[in-house]
This record gives sequence, structure tokens and C-alpha cells, in this order.
Amino acid sequence: MPTATRSTAPARDIPPDTPPRMTGRQKLVLTLLLGAQFMIAVDFSILNVALPVVGEGLGFSLGGLQWIATAFALAAAGFTLLLGRVGDLLGRKRVFLVGMAVLGASSLLGGLATSPEILLTARVLQGLATAAVTPAGLALLTTAFPEGALRDRALGLNGALMSAGFTAGAILGGLLTDLLSWRWAFFINVPVAALVLVLAPSLIRDARPARRPRLDIPGAASVTGGLLLLVFGMNNGHSSGWTDPVTLGTLVAGAAALIAFWIIEKNADAPLVPVTILRRRTVVWGNAAGLTAFLTETSLVFLLTLYLQEVLDYTPLATGLAFGVLGLGTVVGGTLGGRTVSRIGSRAAILTGGVVQAVATALLVTLGTSGSWIWLVLAATFVGGVGNMLMITGFMVTATSGLPDAEQGLATGLATMTQQVGITMGIPVMSAIATARMAPDDVLPGVTLAIGINAALVLAGALLAFRFLPARR
Repeated sequence: MPTATRSTAPARDIPPDTPPRMTGRQKLVLTLLLGAQFMIAVDFSILNVALPVVGEGLGFSLGGLQWIATAFALAAAGFTLLLGRVGDLLGRKRVFLVGMAVLGASSLLGGLATSPEILLTARVLQGLATAAVTPAGLALLTTAFPEGALRDRALGLNGALMSAGFTAGAILGGLLTDLLSWRWAFFINVPVAALVLVLAPSLIRDARPARRPRLDIPGAASVTGGLLLLVFGMNNGHSSGWTDPVTLGTLVAGAAALIAFWIIEKNADAPLVPVTILRRRTVVWGNAAGLTAFLTETSLVFLLTLYLQEVLDYTPLATGLAFGVLGLGTVVGGTLGGRTVSRIGSRAAILTGGVVQAVATALLVTLGTSGSWIWLVLAATFVGGVGNMLMITGFMVTATSGLPDAEQGLATGLATMTQQVGITMGIPVMSAIATARMAPDDVLPGVTLAIGINAALVLAGALLAFRFLPARR
């Protein structure tokens, strides 16, 4: 009888440094979550270029136009931390799906609006949906991928698409308004939200908490109220002045509410945000780096919008198209971000990205009145977008690492709150700096001064984060 022989073919060894690969299911989950986050990011900016047209169509006063953006920002920033924690307690998948349903319904309401009151109601509901979907989606993403290279890559792509969505919103808003109607800036969300609601229940997995702890109502009320007051104060300062009594009163009341929140959390049995988390250097300095990155990049877009339209006489649509180069830079930066963090660590990635962004931004201080300066704008925003996304990826990885899955909703809620506050703070602060230097017929001196301060802030934020974040182990 023939005897069985053991194969002597050499085994195919996998090199120890081969990067892990995503499973097919992980790719589908990533695509779904990134699509939802991209749509949320588009909503931040899609109405900006259409505001005058919306105002004419629905009868908004000139002073009332700002409330179309402010109503969204108040709800999105004020409720993010609360709804991120609710996702930890009740299930992120459930919060994510409810948020997507509210987003689809509120977008339909906004597209059909016949009065300012209906439109503002739709914008508040869109902001609440954003406050639910963004931290829940991020928490689902971080728990779907183990800490390490795969999560770094997923967070890098997430940051890239969110930044690209912010830029794409400006372009898409201009195109839809010119070719169809401003109402399509709302309607475009409806089929996307419906598709996510059909696919998500079968694709997304989420472990429900073993027990449901009691929600910290005093903590939730104080932090939500404090954030609402601060965001309102910053928006009011931008429109009515920083010495306006309403601005000063709401800013002081907001700060007092957040101090009360800290005291409440120290003594609560089941705190909304455990004080031990707020003492972690990765959470504190990671979010500080993220705040710097979002504050500076969104305000730079505002400053360059002034430059392109007031100095170079660009149309809103041409301005939006020019920022497409910035969006391309953020996509490149996000694609490289995960690999960069995996190789050199999030601390070094924050420093590298911050230095690149600061240098690129500082070059814009030399802008002049000739149309040929557009080439510097395009080159600097592309390079700066790459650096900004390296910094954001490092921030997201840092702020969500080293925490158990049960606290990922809290971590992503804090990170999303940082993002929202940074976006909200940037324009009022840089606008105040630029306005102080502007002449009635010459905005360029004010714009270049604010750009220089913007570059200095990026560099300072990156250096401080590098100094105080723990070294990579």
C-alpha cells in the first residue's frame, strides 16, 4: 500500500510588519459610516453661499440671515456631548439611526419651508441630528476597528471626508442654487439618509450596555446650557460686537455654567463625564490640538473668502471652486494620516501636520492685489490642507485611544464637541482681528494680519500638544 507522505512545500510566512487588512464587512461598515459623516459635513457649509437667495425667497431680514447658520450651530455644538454619552448608555446604533431619521425628516421640512420660522425649525432639528449622528457614528467606527493601524486608517479617512465635505458643501451649494434651487441643498440629504437607514440595521453591530445607569441630569443641563450660551455669545459677538451687553452676559453665563458642570461632575455618583477622563493628558491635549486645527482652518477659509471676493472680485461659485484644491489637500492628508500615525505616532503626527499647516498659512501673509496671487492661494491651501488633516488625524487617534469601548461614545462626543466649538469660534475670532485692521475700502491689511495670527496659533497649538502629550511607547 502506498504510504501517505507529508507535504514538504515551504510554508508561506507572513512578514511580521505586514499591515493588517480590513475584512469585507469592515469595509462595508466603513463606507456606510463615512458616507453618513460626509453628508453631515456637507450640511455645515452647503447653505453658506445660498443665504442671500434663501433670505429673498422666504422673507428673512438682512440681520436675520445669520440665524440660518446660528440655529444649526447652537444645536450641533450644544447637544453633542450629551447625545454622545446617551449613545454609551442606550446604544450607539440606536442613537445613530434615530439621528439619521431626524436628519432626513428635517431636511425634507427645510426644503419645503414656506416661512422663516419653518426653516429655522428645520435647521435646529438638523443640528440636533448632527449632534446625535456624529459622535455615535465615530464611536461605532472606533469600536468596529481595534486600536492600532486599522483604526488609525479609518479615522484618517473619516477626517479626510469630513474636511472634504465641508469644502464640497460650498461648491455643491453654489451649483444647486445656480442650476436648480436653494431647496435642493436640503432635499439632497433625504435619499442619502433613507439609504443609510435601509443598510445600517443589518451592517452595524453594537453591543448594548449590560445595565443602564441613571443619566446625570444636572451635569447634562449645565454642560448643554453652558455650550449653548458660549456658542450664542460668540455668534452674537461676531454680528453685534464683543462689547455688546448681550454678548458679554451670555459668555459670562456660559463660563459659569461650565464651571458648575465641573463641580457637579466631581460629586456625582454616575457623572456624565467622569473627571478622571478629563484629567487624562491624551484627552486634554489631544482635544486642544483638535480645537486649534478646526479653529484655524475654518477661519482661514473665511479670511480667504474675503480676499477672493473683495480683493480679486471672484464670484461665490468661483470662490467655492477655488477651495476645491483645499478639499483635495485634505483628502490626501487624510489618506496619509492613518499611515503616518501608525509609523511615527499621533504626537509626532500632530507636530508635523501643525508645522506644515503653519508654514503654508504664513506664506499667505504676502498676498497682494494682482490676480496672479491665486496661484499662491491654491498651492498654500493644498499643502496646508495636507498638514491640517495630519493634525486632525493625530487628534482623533489621541483623543479616542486608551479608553474602553464602553466610554468611546464619551470620547467621540468630546472630540466632536471640540470640532463644533472650533468651527464656531474660528470665524468670530478671526473676523474681529481682521476688522480691527481693515479700512473702509481696503480689506487686505486686516486679512493678512489675521492670517499671520492664524499661522502662529497653529504652530503654538502643535508645539504645546507635542510638549505635553505622552511620548509614544
